Amino acid sequence: MKPIRLVSGFLTVGGWTMLSRILGFVRDAMILAYLGTGPAYQAFVVAFRLPNMFRRFFAEGAFNTAFVPIFSKKIEAGEDAETFASDALSGLASVLIALTLIAHLIMPWLVFALASGFAGSEEFALSVEFGRITFPYILFISIAALLSGVLNATGRFAAAAAAPVLLNVMLIGGMYVGALATGLDVATALIWTIPLAGLGQMALVWIAASRAGLSIRLKRPVWTPELKDLVRIAVPAALAGGVVQVNLLVGQQVASYFDRAVGWLFAADRLYQLPLGVVGIAIGIVLLPDLSRRLKAEDIEGSRDALSRGAEMSLLLTIPAAVALVAIPVPLVSVLFERGATTAEDTQAIALAVAVYGLGLPAFVMQKIYQPLYFARGDTKTPFRYALVCMLVNAVLAIGLAPVIGWIATALATTVAGWAMVVQLGLGTRPMGEMARFDDRFRRRLPRIAAAALIMGAALVPLAWALGPWLAMPGIRFAALFVLVLGGAVVYFGAGHLIGAFRLGDLRRVLRRG
Repeated sequence: MKPIRLVSGFLTVGGWTMLSRILGFVRDAMILAYLGTGPAYQAFVVAFRLPNMFRRFFAEGAFNTAFVPIFSKKIEAGEDAETFASDALSGLASVLIALTLIAHLIMPWLVFALASGFAGSEEFALSVEFGRITFPYILFISIAALLSGVLNATGRFAAAAAAPVLLNVMLIGGMYVGALATGLDVATALIWTIPLAGLGQMALVWIAASRAGLSIRLKRPVWTPELKDLVRIAVPAALAGGVVQVNLLVGQQVASYFDRAVGWLFAADRLYQLPLGVVGIAIGIVLLPDLSRRLKAEDIEGSRDALSRGAEMSLLLTIPAAVALVAIPVPLVSVLFERGATTAEDTQAIALAVAVYGLGLPAFVMQKIYQPLYFARGDTKTPFRYALVCMLVNAVLAIGLAPVIGWIATALATTVAGWAMVVQLGLGTRPMGEMARFDDRFRRRLPRIAAAALIMGAALVPLAWALGPWLAMPGIRFAALFVLVLGGAVVYFGAGHLIGAFRLGDLRRVLRRG
């Protein structure tokens, strides 16, 4: 993959992810407006997180981490990659069908494991009911994730990146139907739309794969040597994914003992996930198959260039986003979420979590840069060991600090554990040689990017104060937020150009080529 193709893929995934996250804001704002942060919203958070947790564990985490490098190398070597993908798809589907059936039987215990603080409350009964409805989503979205990996490995990023857009469009439509239909409430309509949206996403990427000439089909599962290698690599990745999910579980367990905290943290998570998804996840999706092919071709110089440009592009956009989340969280949250049943108290709590998550945003993105260096080599054991350390850090801080600082200990523990993971991943790349080294251009520009972002943050605070009356005024508050964000962008890119963090002309050329 040439550097410009890497950038083009990043822009494709990032652009679709940006649209998805914008629609996700619309979706989340509607959910909060209709449900507030009461029992139905808390139950929705638990029920929606349940299949997503297993999805990250099986599909996007363990399975795709092992599958994409093997599939990419088979393509590079001219081997029968499609048969391997069909075998992997059939095996994954079989496991997930069994998992779905078991989950329906033990749903009360699953909910208790996620939020024991709900026990005996209205939230618990609703979570069990909603969980049974939403859990089949894991089957559809996991198959979609594997097919997305096939498309990404062949340099086709658009359909896979567009699938989450369909999810949000369907959820928004479902809420409208629930609000307008007689005898149907918004929460019920929202919950039933989730598995339907998963089916739609699966259909979208399956059709895209077929149109691309990729013959991937379900068949009777067969245990092959290739699947044995896949499982051998995937098991440590699954354990690492399990550690990440344990971190989420610990955080939600702690939050479930504080009134409305589960909802506050979920809303804050949605806000910081915008830059993380647009930048970090996008570059990680593009970088993994690229590095896998370069490793197979022994293209060390190309690998180093791809790594450096990916990190440079990611941090160029992530660091200012992190500074903005820390500097102006209240205006962001109030404009995006405070309406209907969502109160000013909710805004203050969500904004506090946003600021804490913002401190960890560069770490979450750098994980996406470092991890492909391991996964491209088929090394999932080392990240697993690092994840165990982070699990311990997260649990000690979340549980230990909760009696002292309350529910926000969960967000703080997530951020500290994120930085602990980056430090370990960075140190662990030393034996990899030149392929894992950032080049001189990256090292020269990184501190200047940080300086430009701090200048922007210093400008945002007084600008937000000046726009305060308009940010609180219905009808023009979105326009005022746009002016605030635009002002910060002008300061950042202007300062960055002047101090040599980047050249605006270079950025324009990259965007035109992309």
